[in-house]
Amino acid sequence: MSNNRGRGLQANALGTFDTVVMAVAGSAPAYSLAATTAVLVGAVGLASPAALLYCAIPMLGIALAFSYLGRIDVNAGASYSWVGRTLHPFLGFMSGWALVVSATIFMVAGSLPAGSMTLALFDEQLADDTALSTVVGAGWFLLMLCVVLGGARLTVRAQLLMSGVELAILALFAALAVVHTGGARAFDWSWLGFGQFDGLSGFASGALIAAFYYWGWDVTSNLSEETRNSRRTTGLAGLIGVGIVFLLFEVFTIAVNIILTSRQIASNDANVLAVLGEEVWPGWGGKLLIVAVMLSTIATLETTLIQVTRSLFAMGRDRTMPSALGRVHRTWNTPWVAIAVVGGVALLMFIASNALGTVGDILSDAISAMGLQIAVYYGLAGLAVVVAYRKMLLKSAANFLFGGVWPLFGALFMFWIFVESLGELSGAAITIGIGGLAVGLWPMLWYWRRGSDYYRPARLDATRTIEAEYVPDDHANAQSRAYEGLPTDF
Repeated sequence: MSNNRGRGLQANALGTFDTVVMAVAGSAPAYSLAATTAVLVGAVGLASPAALLYCAIPMLGIALAFSYLGRIDVNAGASYSWVGRTLHPFLGFMSGWALVVSATIFMVAGSLPAGSMTLALFDEQLADDTALSTVVGAGWFLLMLCVVLGGARLTVRAQLLMSGVELAILALFAALAVVHTGGARAFDWSWLGFGQFDGLSGFASGALIAAFYYWGWDVTSNLSEETRNSRRTTGLAGLIGVGIVFLLFEVFTIAVNIILTSRQIASNDANVLAVLGEEVWPGWGGKLLIVAVMLSTIATLETTLIQVTRSLFAMGRDRTMPSALGRVHRTWNTPWVAIAVVGGVALLMFIASNALGTVGDILSDAISAMGLQIAVYYGLAGLAVVVAYRKMLLKSAANFLFGGVWPLFGALFMFWIFVESLGELSGAAITIGIGGLAVGLWPMLWYWRRGSDYYRPARLDATRTIEAEYVPDDHANAQSRAYEGLPTDF
């Protein structure tokens, strides 16, 4: 199905540890907590830990779907390829498009906090200046653009540094929060139950926001053509990543419920984590957590750039988008045209976002809109794995549960929160979310009529796929030779 002619991405550049780090960084624990906690608390109140818990269970089902599908089809487009080869090429294209649009919107939603956090280190007042935050955030974005352009090895080295410091700070504050005495309220087990939600629609709106918290671990699948032994590694790293960020999200969300008042949360909508840090460790706490959030935001800009550019690369290679997007740089083995296009579009969106209001307003609508798009492509992947493995599901209990029932539950959950939350969201969020998806119909129909091979796929069937034998990370495998380029870097 894929057009594999010409130079490919840099094969065997990443190992298992690198890929796990990318999965955790993709979900951006510190950024998600800082930017999204106020939005989640605003939607479901004290039930925020429950929303994260009940979204983690179906999210693991989707991670299992990515793991199983990654074993039988190694493709930088991930769900774009899998859904197209199992359900229908139109659905596959819309799956890839949903990722591209949500990731592009995130360039703005992520760069703004990166700018405001950087300014907050020097002056709290400057952090509220949307225009200045946009300029500084755009600077960080351009730096990450250059890192992603410079190759998979450079990308992962930068990621190890940023995420390593971020996770060390978060671990320290998780421990401090546990031993902290005094606070706004005492812990209550009902925070993890269904009773706190305002009916099913209230639960759906909370779950949609919680889906945004977790989003990003699937960057491992977009890196599959550049990962050693990727049929095993990318899926496993995604599952480990979801588990790690779930624990971090729960600890900090419960800490916010215990330590901060509702007024403190509402009045610090774009930076709840810094306020929590100040309460736990007066003087230094706020600053350290601002550093963690800044690093997390910059790190996740990098992983999101990887997701969108690798998806566009796969689309260009398949001629479902302009074929120039499938070009790989001779020296760095990265899809440089896709990276340049994403950079240009994002910078235009930075300028436009200044007309939309404050950092908090932009974040709230953007997060909800992205939640809708994420629900679409995760849900389709959950259905795709059931179709691809349909002949094997009854061969073992593990196949039935992990390759069938759990991913199917995850898919149905994603579609349910998509439909249920439409009645709860603002007009702006629905317009961005649904309108962004609708724009994809034009390139889809255009390239379908031009006869792209993608629209005549070789069906994906697990029974016809020969599983690659496990090869240790220090032994290069031949699994992605079709995409192999020169092993160069900056």
